[in-house]
Amino acid sequence: MPELTVPTLRELPLRILPPALLRTGRYGLGGRGSAHLVERHARVYRRTWGVLISGFVEPLFYLLSIGIGLGKLVGTVTGPGGHVIGFTSFVAPALLATSAMNGAVLDSTFNVFFRLKYAKLYDSTLATPMRADEIALGEIGWALIRGSLYATAFMAVMLALGLVHSAWALLDVPVAILIGFAFAGAGMAGTTFMRSWQHFEFITLSTLPMFLFSTTFYPLGVYPRPVQMFIEVTPLYQGIVLLRGLTLGIVGPGLLPRVGYLVIMGIAGLIVAGRRIQRLLLA
Repeated sequence: MPELTVPTLRELPLRILPPALLRTGRYGLGGRGSAHLVERHARVYRRTWGVLISGFVEPLFYLLSIGIGLGKLVGTVTGPGGHVIGFTSFVAPALLATSAMNGAVLDSTFNVFFRLKYAKLYDSTLATPMRADEIALGEIGWALIRGSLYATAFMAVMLALGLVHSAWALLDVPVAILIGFAFAGAGMAGTTFMRSWQHFEFITLSTLPMFLFSTTFYPLGVYPRPVQMFIEVTPLYQGIVLLRGLTLGIVGPGLLPRVGYLVIMGIAGLIVAGRRIQRLLLA
């Protein structure tokens, strides 16, 4: 749920993110103010920490019910490179990618819309020296912090269940954060165009089909070729392929374009979000 408490942005010293990562000068993409916004969110969620847990529990339930329960009936499936793997090992990396997507989308859409339209947080923020691009970077930075917590906890469960099959899986958490960055940027940019809560139906219309069809539960080969071509250009599919390849140890140069796809998607969303906030509140 969107939070209702709005503490002062500059109550404590900067401790959430290293200032060197965000200090880019008076003009540019983000700045020191971004970390103050991240700090504000951390102080709010300190009182509503149960909301943070919910983002981890949902994919865990999917893993235990579908991955393990249904996995006993399915047995094995054909994974990347034609390798035959257990169904649970096939599903687990995809659920990690889905968790990163859902956490980023929740933070960068519903919560941002509430702060923008109802809490008027950004109006008061822009009355300080903070800039619109710092707001965008701060919101996305907070989404990535939440995403990293989800990814780390989910990876611990995967390790405990024996679903990690390669040392390349050490990169799973950074890749999950990259997926969160891509969806947080796109989600926040899209939210700046929304005028009512009813428009969030388009968010569900976008994320739910990706969750169901981006090879989360079925190999790509089960779909007709026209459907395969559509799936192959969706952002969640890029993240699932990356995490599945790293977790199973099937790594090659073909994964690099997928990294570039997610980086470009996140940066484009960040730029659009910053400009839209500036146009909406300062024009």
